[in-house]
Amino acid sequence: MHVPTVFIDGDQGTAGLQIHERLRGRTDIRLATLPPNERKDPHRRAQAINDCDIAILCLPDAAAREAVSYVRNPEVRVIDASSAHRTQPGWVYGLPELDDGQAQRIACAKRVTNPGCYPTGAIALLRPLIDAGLLPRDYPLAIHAISGYSGGGRSAIDEYEAAHGQVAAPFKVYGLALEHKHTPEIELHAGLSDRPFFVPSYGAYRQGIVMTIPIQLRLLPAGTDGERLHACLAQRYSGARHVEVMPLADARATTHLDPQVLNGTNDLRLGVFANAERGQVLLSAVFDNLGKGASGAAVQNLDLMLGV
Repeated sequence: MHVPTVFIDGDQGTAGLQIHERLRGRTDIRLATLPPNERKDPHRRAQAINDCDIAILCLPDAAAREAVSYVRNPEVRVIDASSAHRTQPGWVYGLPELDDGQAQRIACAKRVTNPGCYPTGAIALLRPLIDAGLLPRDYPLAIHAISGYSGGGRSAIDEYEAAHGQVAAPFKVYGLALEHKHTPEIELHAGLSDRPFFVPSYGAYRQGIVMTIPIQLRLLPAGTDGERLHACLAQRYSGARHVEVMPLADARATTHLDPQVLNGTNDLRLGVFANAERGQVLLSAVFDNLGKGASGAAVQNLDLMLGV
């Protein structure tokens, strides 16, 4: 019986280490890595990619494109965890919950592009509402999110965890040029016709995301309220293993959102907080930026491609 070989290219980065940890001990795959002295050797990397069944790329964008160019074996399948191919034709977007057919598309794909951490929450909230006609495609959206500093990669981790006593800022808003690389991904896969405002930030904790999207009910189709928005999300994700929609009663009783509550899982929790008197709704998403926002999603996609 053939045991599929999975090669992680870039297994010493934040996402790569997490994926390696999630796959360690599994007997249904053979996990291939390169020794330290060969990790930057293009010939050995190319050989490892072409010798495997599925390659998972945990690399900067340019290096991911380079790795894809190494593929000569037509049987090799690729999961790219970088942002290099998230809006590129020919790549299947690796969010299994995107619509009813997406998991099957991933299962059959040769090339899968893992979603970005922030887009995972934004698209999960927005796409069902847009598909149902409850949220106009040209709605003037503002998406606010705070992530643990691990979302900034190795440099941010080193800054916040430096042992020499330097204290990093407790909170940072960034992307102020309004050119964050996740914005086109959100616009495309959520089904928007207009570019949203996307305002990301980091907090002084390691991992976990809280995302919020404010909605004015007066800008939605007549008769649309918080209950209807909630029902749409609840129906879309009723059979989803890794997506939970908070019951409205729980949302009414919630006074704060903890970005770390789902750390270590591959789960995504969505919420609808409505104030009918004010005509306002706040959509929310809570998840682990290293879980459903990165390594957990990659393993979920891997399992679909393996038929697990």
